[in-house]
Amino acid sequence: MKLFSRRRKTDRFIELLTKQAEFTVEGLQALQRYIKQPEDALASQVSEVEKKADEVRRILIDELNRTFVTPIDREDIFALSLTVDDILDYANSTIEEMALLEIKPNAFIERMVSLLTDAAREIYMAVVRLEDHPNVANDHAVRAKALENRMETVYREAVADLFHMPRDIDHVVEMLKLREIYRHLSNAADRGDEAANVLGDIVVKRM
Repeated sequence: MKLFSRRRKTDRFIELLTKQAEFTVEGLQALQRYIKQPEDALASQVSEVEKKADEVRRILIDELNRTFVTPIDREDIFALSLTVDDILDYANSTIEEMALLEIKPNAFIERMVSLLTDAAREIYMAVVRLEDHPNVANDHAVRAKALENRMETVYREAVADLFHMPRDIDHVVEMLKLREIYRHLSNAADRGDEAANVLGDIVVKRM
């Protein structure tokens, strides 16, 4: 009789998806710091994390192409990896656009980034719990979707506020620049919502 049982080895695909989600949280936390203190060093951190996450995704796709049997449907692995990757891509493009357009952070951007970071954490926790506690994973996915809804509300408030701004041509230009930044953040939230949907589908299939 064995007194101690060996812990089941975590599936390779779950490990890679978890690492992707972890990098996404790390990148969004760096984006949060950048919003509070816009510095080139912090912008570079987001870019570096995004590159690391891209490499993990490349490995995952390579593993997927070489593996006949997967623990999760192949299309779900691919879709989850893609949507998580897109969240971080939009975070990185947000910083690039802010620097290029010389946009200073405002209260709306700060609120949206905060909600986006919280949603990324929920997605990360969902992936971590997916293998052993699918119901808990689904709870985290539901929370991520709720945060996306809150994000959409802030986005609409931000856009509405823009249309109170125009007084001259300079204000119109500023309005267009901010609208672009808001759009990037909204797109990131949409991809987070899609990631949560994929996680929900995976949970249903594993029940």
